[in-house]
Amino acid sequence: MSKYLKTVDSEWFRQRLTLVMVCVVAAAVILILRLIFLQIIKGQEYRRMSLNNSIRLQSIDAPRGLIFDRNGNLLVDNRPSFDLYISMKDARPVEDTIGRLATHASLDMTELTGRVDGVRGAAYHRPQLLKRDIGRNALAVVAAHRYDLPGIDIQIQRLRNYIHSGLAAHLLGYIGEINTKELQREAYADCRAGDLIGKFGVERTLEDYLRGERGGRQVEVNANGQVVRVLRTVPARSGHNVFLTIDSRLQQRAEELMKDKAGAAIALDPTSGEILALASAPAFDQNDFISGLSRDKWNALVNNPHRPLENKAIQGEYPPASTYKIITAMAGLQEGVITPDETIFCPGHYRFGKRNYRCWRRGGHGKVDLIKAIAESCDVYFYQVGQRLGIDRLAWYAKAAGLGTATGIELGHEGKGIVPNATWKKKRTGIAWQPGETLSVAIGQGFNLVTPLQMAVFTAAVANGGVRFRPTLVKRVVSWDGNEILSNTPRVAGRLPVSPETLTLVQKGMWEVVQGDRGTARIARLKDTQISGKTGTAQVVSREKIEESEDGASVHKYKDHAWFVAYAPSDAPRLAIAVIVEHGEHGSSAAAPVARELIKTYLEAPADPPVMAVGAGGPRNG
Repeated sequence: MSKYLKTVDSEWFRQRLTLVMVCVVAAAVILILRLIFLQIIKGQEYRRMSLNNSIRLQSIDAPRGLIFDRNGNLLVDNRPSFDLYISMKDARPVEDTIGRLATHASLDMTELTGRVDGVRGAAYHRPQLLKRDIGRNALAVVAAHRYDLPGIDIQIQRLRNYIHSGLAAHLLGYIGEINTKELQREAYADCRAGDLIGKFGVERTLEDYLRGERGGRQVEVNANGQVVRVLRTVPARSGHNVFLTIDSRLQQRAEELMKDKAGAAIALDPTSGEILALASAPAFDQNDFISGLSRDKWNALVNNPHRPLENKAIQGEYPPASTYKIITAMAGLQEGVITPDETIFCPGHYRFGKRNYRCWRRGGHGKVDLIKAIAESCDVYFYQVGQRLGIDRLAWYAKAAGLGTATGIELGHEGKGIVPNATWKKKRTGIAWQPGETLSVAIGQGFNLVTPLQMAVFTAAVANGGVRFRPTLVKRVVSWDGNEILSNTPRVAGRLPVSPETLTLVQKGMWEVVQGDRGTARIARLKDTQISGKTGTAQVVSREKIEESEDGASVHKYKDHAWFVAYAPSDAPRLAIAVIVEHGEHGSSAAAPVARELIKTYLEAPADPPVMAVGAGGPRNG
């Protein structure tokens, strides 16, 4: 019996052991198969997903500093922008992800694809800008489909906002995306692809002040590259705030007066050189440049014959016309080739060599002395003064007055103009200077070229007694924490090389231009303020060229440019102005009214205390 029981127990044990072994083997097989599935079949995918559950660093762009006018009125600030970014590492397959993004958010597939192609060479794990400022509707759609769009992220940045669209466009400038060449420069060492930097105007020249310090944050992301949590943040530091010298009210008035014209109007403080208004017409809307101009808009700007992208105030170079007679008069008096009382007879022309040089008044001015010659802008008088001086002496005084040299204003690409002399012409053309050419230069024609800003600075020097200040647009710069880090003071660039007596006579002549009974700018008079000035009519082409045109008429492109320079009040100047209207024909009718209204606008407002008082150099009211 016992033997039988032992046999039964042994058989039962073997069965149980076999069952256990089968279970163990089955479990081992299942485990091995699972390992094969995970590590071989799905190994690459799960490896990528594992690696992507990682810690990453994200950049935080710094807000640009704000820009104010001299009175603290805000001109430029920042607004929120919803920007699309792509992480190439997480978005695979990239083409499929981009396709879904374009479909969901109604975005241009071609534009997105082009952008992706442009960033393929960048850091593979770092988010790259895909599209800027997508708007709130697209933001909502992308957020709703975030799990269907791996590698796509939305970041909220601060985008530049020019509060008064088009106001002071050439002065303020605009920002744009940094390009490849700029990224290679040391000045932009802390910038990255997709960053916005100053491209034009003070946005560019004050870039180092306006651009802040980048921040960052440490984040944990999931397998789709989406942020799970923020671990640590280092906030960005805002750029510095800039206070300009311009008066936004006067700037706006200048642009209103220049609307539908081409040209420039500049107003500055003759006691300091501070720019109060600088308008170039036509203008453009700076906000269009931030997210990128369309091809149609860009073509419309660059093909516009009135050149809206050119800052005519500092880049436009024009013959100074009769405004140059102020220099000829100063040089003639200072060199002693004329006296204040000497008279010259003007029959309406001056015979020199084999040519008749005409006066603008065909019937002539009769007997004229210095004051009458300035007031009535007699060409014949200044022909003869120029002849007596010679081109080299005339050019020396023009150079000393600041012509032919950039003024040094805080804007890029400033024109220098041309002050011609015998050496210049020989070097430029290989032809010797002809005596008759001096006559043309003496009345501001010929090879002469100036910028409106140069003429404004020169006029201010005449107004203040002979001090030529370097013009400035920056009044002060204040750091993000409220500390003043820059405060501009007047900088003297030179002095007019004439005696107080000479300057007083020139000032009297300019007073007669506006206030005299026969002055060429009587239209510029104001009831309660005396203004001193000088008109000019700059020939675009010769009279013979106009007469040879098909219909014998002066078509618009052949019409003369209109000049007017002025300062006011005559006895205690607070404002110096230069205005040019392209193809405006007559300074008295086209440019002088603009100056008159600017003076009226400015003097109606309470005056800022002067930065520096400058000697008057004698009476100005004649």
